[in-house]
Amino acid sequence: MAGCLTPDVVRVGPFGDTYSPRDRYVQFLAELMPQLANYSMNVARVTYGDAVVVAELSETMDVDGAPLETPEALVFDLDDSGRIARIAIYIQRRD
Repeated sequence: MAGCLTPDVVRVGPFGDTYSPRDRYVQFLAELMPQLANYSMNVARVTYGDAVVVAELSETMDVDGAPLETPEALVFDLDDSGRIARIAIYIQRRD
């Protein structure tokens, strides 16, 4: 996964949390993912533009013993070599 990212990638999360550069972001994921109980991701659609990719997906994990599904959109800005330079994550809220 790290090879898909530029060394100075910036990841901006849905709450304004930012991780950069690549090593810090990869470390964040490596620590976070094993903690997510019964985690799964369902990718519904991926749309490609010139230098932008948008992925519509949902992530599901157990929260307080019950599955919680979170619909999201991820926007990837690509550099000239096609590697990810920026990731922005947007959550669809359910009331």
